[in-house]
Amino acid sequence: MLDEEGKIIPLLAFIPAAERYNLMTSIDRWVVRKAFETFSAHAGIVSGWLFSINLSGQSLSEEGFLKFVIDTFDKTGVSPDRVCFEITETTAMVNLTRATQFIAVLKGMGCHFSLDDFGTGLSSFGYLRALNVDYLKIDGSFVRHIVSDPVNRAVVEAANQIGHVMGIKTVAEFVESNEIMEILRQIGVDYAQGYAVEKPHPLKDLFSEADRTITQKSAGM
Repeated sequence: MLDEEGKIIPLLAFIPAAERYNLMTSIDRWVVRKAFETFSAHAGIVSGWLFSINLSGQSLSEEGFLKFVIDTFDKTGVSPDRVCFEITETTAMVNLTRATQFIAVLKGMGCHFSLDDFGTGLSSFGYLRALNVDYLKIDGSFVRHIVSDPVNRAVVEAANQIGHVMGIKTVAEFVESNEIMEILRQIGVDYAQGYAVEKPHPLKDLFSEADRTITQKSAGM
């Protein structure tokens, strides 16, 4: 989101306001629709890619949101196995029955799911057993301090081990240095997310870069 001067508005500056005024479901619907339309328009470039889309607790609680997602798949022709929906641990805990149903229906179509911010809840491991997710995203509040804090490292190690025992891939958030990356490799975490990997930039830039790469490979052949 851009302000009047074209500068990026940070997520934490507008999402709390959107939640307070019950606008998050409208935002989620816009994001899902625009994302699917974009994926469909670049189908030749994104073959084999997996896209993650964050969903709010308000959307999971809305009666018609699941139907909206299914209808959007039908309208755009996007393959469900190319999409991974991310829901936060706290959202899943508050709306466990609805979250379980939502996951079951869309996984039945081929979608993937990530449990985001894992480790922040008081009953994290207990709730994990009830949710059929593909990826476990270890909360960045633990990851960012694993170099200097043995307790945080132990939490990351525990989450990673439990995830793997349950057949779930693990993702570490807030990976902001090569030191953190190396420790995660030692622990055996599957994926990393953060500035040490890549900084966020517009989706159109990603498609443009991918298109140039494909063109160059074609020319080289």
